[in-house]
Amino acid sequence: MEGDHIKINHWLLPLSWLYGLGVRFRNLLFDMGILRSKSFDVPVIAVGNLTVGGTGKTPHVEYLIKLLQNQMKVAVLSRGYKRKTEGYLLADMQSTVSDIGDEPFQMKHKFPKVSVAVCKKRVEGIQRLTAHDKDLDVILLDDAFQHRYVKPGINILLVDYHRLVIYDELLPAGRLREPVSGKNRADMVIVTKCPKVLNPMNVRVITKAMDLFPYQELFFTTLAYEPLHPVFPKEATAPTAPWAATMTRHAAIPKTTRVLLLTGIASPIQMITDIKEGFGSEPTTLAFSDHHDFQVEDIALINDTFASLPSPRIIVTTEKDAVRLAHAEGLSEEVRQCLYALPIRIRFMLDQREQFNEKIISYVRKNSRNSILAQSKGDNKPKDSHRSGDRPRTISFRNN
Repeated sequence: MEGDHIKINHWLLPLSWLYGLGVRFRNLLFDMGILRSKSFDVPVIAVGNLTVGGTGKTPHVEYLIKLLQNQMKVAVLSRGYKRKTEGYLLADMQSTVSDIGDEPFQMKHKFPKVSVAVCKKRVEGIQRLTAHDKDLDVILLDDAFQHRYVKPGINILLVDYHRLVIYDELLPAGRLREPVSGKNRADMVIVTKCPKVLNPMNVRVITKAMDLFPYQELFFTTLAYEPLHPVFPKEATAPTAPWAATMTRHAAIPKTTRVLLLTGIASPIQMITDIKEGFGSEPTTLAFSDHHDFQVEDIALINDTFASLPSPRIIVTTEKDAVRLAHAEGLSEEVRQCLYALPIRIRFMLDQREQFNEKIISYVRKNSRNSILAQSKGDNKPKDSHRSGDRPRTISFRNN
């Protein structure tokens, strides 16, 4: 079932055992107070996982931004994975992917009014953010579950439905960064990338297998999508005449279109399934490693693979990959004309959205340094702009 997609290299299990000793010893030092976790007077919400990539951290952080930004002053602090800079850096609209990393770049351009900073040392990052803006109401920590030098007010652990941590092994045999017992530090656990229809039996099995404590809350989310939009809007042309007549950001796409799904993410399984359901056929896939830096040979492979597909055809990629491909050299003219980004967002399942929203908003209000916000007794539900943003959408398709 949920463990079917997990491949364990049993030959490497002895190395995983040694790795686990080191991780357990480090966690023990924090648990005993020898290594200290620092608390802050500003609400801090951490979003992370136990595995190496692939659980949907960015869409979940973006969900929190959308939930909070109209009511509170929000900042995001990330490590800035694979950036070419060092130390603390507060992003602006002139910051590049090389400066801050692909995911912070994506968030800054989607939410320009939100402060986005990168710093490997999260304690320093929080101190610099709060010194820069003393009116911050909440800081969201991206990928910080293992960064125990910070003690967040809410610790959110993400677990991929297709690779449940309870069936995985430690690095290098599996993909766990730390033992499964690390989940006990979470206040909330979210099972991500669930199928659109979640079998009640699977929910019960997962709930029992996760073996959470009473103080921990378990949620389930699935992927939802915004309309496709061109990566190179000035060059985009329709692959077929019927589509050309309605060529807009919300254009319907002929269901006969062949799709090349191009990803540089850790786990594209659910995206492949959704694209297949939408177009009625299996997409051709080019799956690179997470945060892949596209090289000359990769660009040549993309050009050749796309040229080999029958028409009508398009390339679909993620927003994260699109920010890197937009600056890649060597893409063929046809690829640039037919390259589309598919914005991903998350949707809560099992009628859990209001429960999650209320928990987050109540925590921020209760612990805010803003006295007016802390004393607010209004409805904890998000404004209409947030509520409407969680309605499920699918890729727009049309038979021709």
